[in-house]
Amino acid sequence: MLTQGSKAPDFVLRDGEGRDVTLTDLLVDRPLILYFYPADFTPGCTREACKIRDLHAEILDVGLDVVGISPQEPDSHRRFSEKHKLPFRLLCDPDKVVIRMYDVDGPFGVGVRRATFLIDQDRTIYDAVLADVRISRHTEFIKQAIQLMQESNEARDENDAGNEDEQID
Repeated sequence: MLTQGSKAPDFVLRDGEGRDVTLTDLLVDRPLILYFYPADFTPGCTREACKIRDLHAEILDVGLDVVGISPQEPDSHRRFSEKHKLPFRLLCDPDKVVIRMYDVDGPFGVGVRRATFLIDQDRTIYDAVLADVRISRHTEFIKQAIQLMQESNEARDENDAGNEDEQID
């Protein structure tokens, strides 16, 4: 698995609507939570996606975005998103090219390991977690990313306010 400080490899994958999406595109406006999961409609992956859905407003509010990647085709992602009202993109990696690039392919090439990355806009991996069956670790990781961004935003706002005070004098 790629580690903290590594450069996140760029990629081109299709989303649930069949449109091509690159990592560079995803990072234009904000840092990204990129998560890999084994399959649509499985109990664990459904629970994980729904937990992320429930945090989605907070994720956006602090200036992050979130995207999931698994080997399923666009039709599966579209149905999965519709059924569970997922407000974020799911990307298709049926040949597991990106899954291998991020070193989250399952043992002996079977399946996909559950991994979550926090990626800065310059494609640096700020942090990552690998916890295959412990979905709560991924939720906690995302909550920590939200908290980190919130603190960073508050510090930037305080710094900006201090700079405005200096300019007024």
